[in-house]
Amino acid sequence: MATRGKEKIITVLFWLSALVITAILAGIIGYIVVKGISAINWEFISQPPSRAGKEGGISTTIIGTIYLTLVALLIAVPLGVGAALYLEEYGRKNTMFGYVLKLTAETLAGIPSIVYGLFGFVFFVIFLNMGWSILSGGLTLAIMILPTITRTSQEAVIAVPQEYRSNSFALGATKWYTIKRLILPAAAPGIITGIILSAGRAVGESAAVLLTAGSSLGMPLNITDPARTMAVHLYILAIEGISMERAFGTALLIIVLILIINYLANWSVRKVVRQ
Repeated sequence: MATRGKEKIITVLFWLSALVITAILAGIIGYIVVKGISAINWEFISQPPSRAGKEGGISTTIIGTIYLTLVALLIAVPLGVGAALYLEEYGRKNTMFGYVLKLTAETLAGIPSIVYGLFGFVFFVIFLNMGWSILSGGLTLAIMILPTITRTSQEAVIAVPQEYRSNSFALGATKWYTIKRLILPAAAPGIITGIILSAGRAVGESAAVLLTAGSSLGMPLNITDPARTMAVHLYILAIEGISMERAFGTALLIIVLILIINYLANWSVRKVVRQ
């Protein structure tokens, strides 16, 4: 009876934890919706912002955010997933190189974003003479989200049952065929989860982007152009007291963009699992 009582108490505590987290999320989103919904209209979405920031919309910042996020993911996802597959499928266990690689990923995950921004500014913007550009910002964001993708992909690969590998090898399949046809599809939900977390961090990043991609209000036409992201635009609107209504409207659209990314990622997972 005592054991059952403890189990009930633990269950209640877990439910309370879930409810508290849900309430916090609902409160934050609800507050942003209430404060920002009045600023949302077609002009706000389709028009570029004015120099003063009190008029126009945020169309160029939406495009800049999408460009930067795509560049970062196109660089970080192959490297992160590749590193995870090497560590778990190709690399020898308990080697010094594997230990150093894991330690590096864990260390990079704990570095503040402003440090990444300073590194990107010094290395990409100045030393490599890329200037403030989508490429500089995308490379910096790629380095910043790389540890998250690597670690989550590694845990997803580890979670795949060893029987998948043994049975595949017993049937004469090669290692790469086993990884391509069995390991990656089985690990896809975990890998996609890491990509979603990384994309959300890239979309919401401001400090590192401000130092590397700049804050241009113009429409970026290629990856060598500077760009202002939605997060940077929100920061400028709020910190300079230009328009809190437009700042909340921008925050609301950032949440919508992240929800769209989550939906597309989950849809991709379902497609991969069904194949």
